[in-house]
Amino acid sequence: MTQNSQETVIGRITSVFGVKGWLKVFSYTDPKEGILNYPDWTLALDGKRIPARLEEGRRQGQAIVVRLKGIDDRDLARTYCGAEVMVSRAELPELPEGEFYWFQLEGLEVFTVEDECLGKVHHLIETGANDVLVVQATASSIDQRERLIPYLPDQVVLSVDLAAQRMVVDWDPEF
Repeated sequence: MTQNSQETVIGRITSVFGVKGWLKVFSYTDPKEGILNYPDWTLALDGKRIPARLEEGRRQGQAIVVRLKGIDDRDLARTYCGAEVMVSRAELPELPEGEFYWFQLEGLEVFTVEDECLGKVHHLIETGANDVLVVQATASSIDQRERLIPYLPDQVVLSVDLAAQRMVVDWDPEF
């Protein structure tokens, strides 16, 4: 499903919870409960975009469970399993200087301090210790290798220029 460029994915519905239409959601927000701050969702499922309204939600153990408006039984809730949860980027809070949302980093060209192009950030991976940039080769990169580069601001990632769509990293191209 191609998402609207003015939206970003903040979670995914994983399964039903109970018999009254509640759903378990895997939240990509930090903290996990942050997904509950966005009442207007767009669900992307099987090539369709479905508007949804968050009625209530809470942490349940390690999971987030929610009740969406108009979904009040388990069978109906099951039809939404697997949907991506998207919100308008305009609803996201502004971040402090030097912090970025993942979607802002995706697509940036990555250069070494020697001005060698390594490729573009395709996506990021959360590893627990630190996030990792997945940098895929482009026509202008020094080779056709995919690289996994730790996202460590001020250590590995030296600068991010969103306007120029450019990131500079202190990274050996041989890795």
